[in-house]
Amino acid sequence: DFAPTATAKANLLKEGTDEEKIFVTSNTVIDALLSIVDEKYALDAELENFLAQHKQNILITAHRRENQGQPMVHIFQALRRLHEALPEAGIIFPVHKNPKVRALAHEALDGLERVLMIEPLDYAPFANLMNRVDLIMTDSGGLQEEAPALGKPVLVMRRETEPPEAIAAGTAKLVGVEQETILREANELLHSEAAYAKMAKAVNPYGDGHASERIVQAILWHFGRTADRPG
Repeated sequence: DFAPTATAKANLLKEGTDEEKIFVTSNTVIDALLSIVDEKYALDAELENFLAQHKQNILITAHRRENQGQPMVHIFQALRRLHEALPEAGIIFPVHKNPKVRALAHEALDGLERVLMIEPLDYAPFANLMNRVDLIMTDSGGLQEEAPALGKPVLVMRRETEPPEAIAAGTAKLVGVEQETILREANELLHSEAAYAKMAKAVNPYGDGHASERIVQAILWHFGRTADRPG
């Protein structure tokens, strides 16, 4: 069994898995992410131009079913207020295809000059966009794992979240769906160098980009190709 984190290993042990068969490898998704992020990657002209126009840039994703309805109204109103509070910041929002999400997003954010709402991106441009922004605000579980590998603080706009490691490690912060909390936490990160650095420099608990190598070494040991069990 290849556990991405020590917490995952602990869960396997609780289920009765033999510890000798468990290898903590980190998460292969971080390997995939780092393999396609390139400092020279060119986004499309609209995104490149938008990023260049602003001192700070924020990437938004919002689509969770649990947030649809009034919670999402609060999230989008918080973004509108954040736009007003940060005159030098741009907000990039790849809007989910769900028509309910789109309707609420356009109702709250249409007409704001420093909010760019775009179609969802393929993985490679999205990963490289993450690498170019300053802050990520999301209700996605996956981004909590990926963004810290790029040194990007993550504000999680949910009341609770399944992957606990990022919150515990300090690479992500659970801010809920209330306007005042979202606004306060985003403002602090983008105005306080100390608060930003504390999250950006925290060690990502989900991996370092070498999970695949660890898995290969564990497989080789399992089949007797190497003498020493990997750590």
